[in-house]
Amino acid sequence: MKEQRLYEDVAQRIAQRMLEGVYPSGTRLPGERELAEQFNVSRVTVRQALISLQALGKLEVRPGSGAHVLDAAVSQVDVLPSVSALELTEARSLFESEVAALAAPDISDETLAELEQLIVDMSSDEHDGVDAAELADRDFHLTIAAAAGNSVLYYIVEKLWRMRMELAPVKKVYDSVCSEDATARGREHREILDALHSRDPSQARLAMRKHFTRLLESMLDVTEQNALRDVRRKASESRERFLKSARI
Repeated sequence: MKEQRLYEDVAQRIAQRMLEGVYPSGTRLPGERELAEQFNVSRVTVRQALISLQALGKLEVRPGSGAHVLDAAVSQVDVLPSVSALELTEARSLFESEVAALAAPDISDETLAELEQLIVDMSSDEHDGVDAAELADRDFHLTIAAAAGNSVLYYIVEKLWRMRMELAPVKKVYDSVCSEDATARGREHREILDALHSRDPSQARLAMRKHFTRLLESMLDVTEQNALRDVRRKASESRERFLKSARI
């Protein structure tokens, strides 16, 4: 499916069933295996669809109980805190490094194949106004979080990603850095995947941590450049003002 990622189509079909009352508020969705059979897709695709619906506040994943449909009123209440890009990236480094370590030992070949495809998608061009690379990047990290098998950790990583994509000042910094460091980003995600292939928690943790360390360094460089630009602009404005006054 070229125009739309397959999991997005599955997510839309599940959401439509919610609207039609097939899956009313409070009910538990069928398991991943059953949904995969219904939609004739892989369980990884179903898992990605459920992840996207959870990110939209339409589902709640309960440990040992599966995915439950949230009431529409409940799903509307979700205010994100105001944080800086540096604070967010530091938090992501701490959490996602450990999530990668937790996922590594038991990650499935099917999930590794999905991560492989997402790395390919990260090199995609912008399509229909949507940054395909950014979405693939998000899905890469959320797929690892899902593979860790801990719904609390997944919830945290998903919220961190929402802050990264929905808080305008944060997104501006990320967009600036990622547009300049696309090659480094691709290489680092490949190293993370290689570490997961080895199923070594220490290697997975280190690869993820290196990715965020480089990201933080790039953000600090951008912050310093912006600060210098502001100083020069203010100095130029002051210079113009006082010289104009002196000429009167």
